[in-house]
Amino acid sequence: MKLRERQDKVERLLSFYKTSKENPFEGSNTLLRGEVDFLAAVLLMSKVDDEHWDGVGQAGIRTMVDSRFRFATTVGGKDTFGVEFMANQKRSENSNGDVYGTPLTLSKLFYKGSAGDWFSAIAIPFGAQFRDLNVTSASSLQEEKGLTDLSFGPPMLHQHNGGAIGVTVRRSNIIASLAQSFRGMGNEHCFSTFGQVVCQLPIRLKLSFLGLRRGPKLASRNFRLGALALPVGLSRYLEDVDTVNEEAFMPSDTNAPESGSVALMLESELDEYQRLGGWIEMKQTNPKILQWAVNLSDTSEDVFGWGVSVGGFVEGPRNWDHFQVESYVKLNLGKRCSLKPGIAYVVDGNSRTLALALRSNCSF
Repeated sequence: MKLRERQDKVERLLSFYKTSKENPFEGSNTLLRGEVDFLAAVLLMSKVDDEHWDGVGQAGIRTMVDSRFRFATTVGGKDTFGVEFMANQKRSENSNGDVYGTPLTLSKLFYKGSAGDWFSAIAIPFGAQFRDLNVTSASSLQEEKGLTDLSFGPPMLHQHNGGAIGVTVRRSNIIASLAQSFRGMGNEHCFSTFGQVVCQLPIRLKLSFLGLRRGPKLASRNFRLGALALPVGLSRYLEDVDTVNEEAFMPSDTNAPESGSVALMLESELDEYQRLGGWIEMKQTNPKILQWAVNLSDTSEDVFGWGVSVGGFVEGPRNWDHFQVESYVKLNLGKRCSLKPGIAYVVDGNSRTLALALRSNCSF
């Protein structure tokens, strides 16, 4: 109800300008989309130690509830202005099992414009993720999600990067994107550059090359944005949620060298509902270790579907330090809700972990 009241206020504000013929909001509509994502897991083991918890954390097996709501307004017929609110509650990935979360908070602000079918640009003052420029992913909130992070694509796409601006060019069967992001962390800030090239191959096959370059942390004690500064509290919780992931990407000190990642994605549509995809990512900080995943899913809108994912970390042809496999059955409860019970098996060093997981997703 509070979200509806906010939407009504926005529409009333826009209605004041509809009397002008040159007003870009003339005839615009504000659409509300939302998603509630629930994930829970139970370890099927009689004894669990720290090694098992480490493996569970790397595999992305967790207990959480995420809620996202997006208001999108069409501007000038082709452009889109949107805001996104998010609330989450997660259980920590250690033996303490502490629960932490945030109330419904403004998490993203974006404006996307296009010039014909061949060029588009997007500006995100805060809450940016490089998946916002990933042309192979769906633009809606609802995506096909497995039990863990294997189905989400390369980790570089899901890092929170503060503010970003990017452009996308489409020509024939090739799509290219380039983005620049800026993120402040306490008394330091960091610039990142992201690029992606997508080739549409025959027989419904997409090949994507992705690259991320992160500059070193720069001290910002004397860095001021003045009147253009945004309250840090609007997106502070994003830094808390992504702290662990940032440590893998960000240099450990202000004199650290530049870092980055490269990734390769392959996606194929076997038929109307079945999808086969895979990705591999290599980080500049440790190029000998590769992170990879292969996903096969049936997204049928009938009574049920299914999915299987395999992935992990590999260092050389014989050193599989981390390996995991998951399988689930998708039970469709109408067109907007689904239940996904399944099993995940994780091998992390000398530990072996078996978990029963359940994911529930509802969107509107």
